[in-house]
Amino acid sequence: MFHKILIANRGEIALRIIRTCREMGIRTVVAHSTADAQSLPVRLADESICIGPNDARASYLNIPSIISAAAVTDSEAIHPGYGFLAENPAFADICRACGITFIGPGAEAIRLMGDKAQARQIAKQAGVPVVPGSERPLQGPDEALEVADRIGYPVIFKAAAGGGGRGMRIVRERDTAAQAFAACQSEAAAAFGSSEIYCEKYIEEARHVEVQVLGDQHGIRVHLGERDCTVQRRHQKLIEESPAPRLSGETRAELHRAALVAAGAVNYVNAGTVEFLVDTDGQFYFIEMNTRIQVEHPVTEMITGIDLVREQIRIAAGEPLGYRQEAVRFEGHAIECRINAEDPDTFAPSAGRITTWVPPGGFGVRVDSHLMVPYTVPPFYDSLIAKIVAHGRDRAEGIERLRRALVETTVEGVKTSISFQLKVLSDPAFLEGRFTSADSRRLHP
Repeated sequence: MFHKILIANRGEIALRIIRTCREMGIRTVVAHSTADAQSLPVRLADESICIGPNDARASYLNIPSIISAAAVTDSEAIHPGYGFLAENPAFADICRACGITFIGPGAEAIRLMGDKAQARQIAKQAGVPVVPGSERPLQGPDEALEVADRIGYPVIFKAAAGGGGRGMRIVRERDTAAQAFAACQSEAAAAFGSSEIYCEKYIEEARHVEVQVLGDQHGIRVHLGERDCTVQRRHQKLIEESPAPRLSGETRAELHRAALVAAGAVNYVNAGTVEFLVDTDGQFYFIEMNTRIQVEHPVTEMITGIDLVREQIRIAAGEPLGYRQEAVRFEGHAIECRINAEDPDTFAPSAGRITTWVPPGGFGVRVDSHLMVPYTVPPFYDSLIAKIVAHGRDRAEGIERLRRALVETTVEGVKTSISFQLKVLSDPAFLEGRFTSADSRRLHP
């Protein structure tokens, strides 16, 4: 087992990793920017090291600086968390070349599944259903129009190297397709350094359901159930729950099987998530695989009792998973709200100084947050400031417990998304478990 891990991330996920490492007897080093020098993860880690200025490109995305930080602190492994370098195959390759363990899948799996067009091909060849669309990145606007005409509108253009909701455009009619394709290319190039775009049929009323998988270096691979992540704003997830409501037993089992097949197709090792769209008829389609820990991983932990970060570390250290599928147990229902520092009406970021922070508590409530008082939410990074998770015997109890927890939560000094989350938790479609992507557009057009 590792004696020291460098955490190349910030905020709540950095703190989440510190806590598991401490329980495992592993020392931690937080690599931080100047903006995060006084943050809670920096205070609670065994060591910290500054890797650059506020701009993420010069700090959290600065590979030479991070590798140097690991070397000078004698760290054996790097945990990338999510975002930043978590799905960067070059970074995983460099870690390996420098004799540092990358806590995540191998670079080849990241590379194969990181290209969304290529991932579609891999899934299709493995027999996993995919949404109708282009078989490879589009070569230009003429081909984009040709594919869109063939599969029928509406369609969605997506960045092949994309993620996080960026580099996407929904096109409902032919007249706007060429302009949308160009805009998508431009955004993708700026965000991901690649302007490759592919096209899929856009399913108007769909649910976003993902399956958590784990694989070790000894060929054992299991799923830890599914999460429903349909409540989104501009393709950014806001509420996640497990198990997904209103799935037939047959569809649920097939989703799990398909996720394991997709993971097996790239010999996947470590924690990953296979994402699907499920239509109103219960048909599902592979859309992508996230080769990292997910923001929403706590809901899976709450229903399985399995610490996913611990499993990531154990697997990276070469330990066997130690159990097979039949040993995984699912208990009750868990639901999570992401609390962002943003205006709940306009969703504009709301950076500033936190003057009051009163997290909720009580039976079945978990809070993952790096907030403290005083603390200044910096304007340079993602606006996520807390995740509030509730567990209940069933979905109704989980929702009621989460609603109670949100009402208890007090954050002053910045605006937050709490009032919007409460609105969703009272929406009839959500309460009935029939919430789709169309409802997400209705709540925040």
